[in-house]
Amino acid sequence: MNHLKGEGTLRILGIDYGRKRMGLALSDPLGLTAQGLETLECRGSEEDMEELSRLIREKGVEEIVVGLPKRMDASLGKEAQEVLRFVEDLKVKINLPVHMVDERLTTAGAHKIMKEGGLSRKERTKRADTIAAQTILQIYLDKRRKGL
Repeated sequence: MNHLKGEGTLRILGIDYGRKRMGLALSDPLGLTAQGLETLECRGSEEDMEELSRLIREKGVEEIVVGLPKRMDASLGKEAQEVLRFVEDLKVKINLPVHMVDERLTTAGAHKIMKEGGLSRKERTKRADTIAAQTILQIYLDKRRKGL
């Protein structure tokens, strides 16, 4: 089921990659807002790719956005190198366009929002990956809408 961008039904998947968990978010059909999905508990590269493939088919995803954890000086550390390897694997195994977004401070921002909202430390830990994925995807959607 392929949709033209002008039809307003493009679904984009946002991913906050982590070795233990991946936060996931999905755009609304118009590409305006990001909604959080369940966090993917990582079980190994192949199993994780199979789960992502299933989700992509099920949700009609046509593009993927992954957060790139740059250092504050914009250099790429060990975590960023892991994300780059994950993105290359994703491009090979899931034949869709993959975009990257600078994710500096998204997880810290997610924790701050949840703390201000009165969530316990346990709840903040549980939801941080999803909120970070939503933030990554929303940054991409906003830039796309502005033509950046």
